[in-house]
Amino acid sequence: MKYQVIYFSKKGNTKKIAEAIASELGIEAEDVTDTKLKDNVFVFLGSGCYGGNPGKSMTKFIEDTTFNARTAALFGTSGSGDGVDVKEMENILKNKEACIKDTFFCKGKFLFTNRGRPNNQDIEEAKKFARRMIKEN
Repeated sequence: MKYQVIYFSKKGNTKKIAEAIASELGIEAEDVTDTKLKDNVFVFLGSGCYGGNPGKSMTKFIEDTTFNARTAALFGTSGSGDGVDVKEMENILKNKEACIKDTFFCKGKFLFTNRGRPNNQDIEEAKKFARRMIKEN
């Protein structure tokens, strides 16, 4: 199976997670502002959380792309680490008839909170998430 990792990150938190996932897949992570969805790939989509939502560039990408029967895994980072942004991406994608296999989210540095996040443990958990998706698909 072929894979693609697409992310949106303002401060670099989600980019770190995207790169960790991509490294497990042997590919490069791609910034959503400079890519297109490839045919016949299992896609990992990730975004930071901005006001409780995924980044506008990621939301636009999802809205402008056909996902019918496409298999995806979602990931994100946020100050709270509760995955609100990931849940919102999941809702949008389900309305576009995508098949969401699983999700991953962790805390990211935000202003003066969560310094050092995502940390090495978060990176390792993201890699485990990628390996599990490979194994299950």
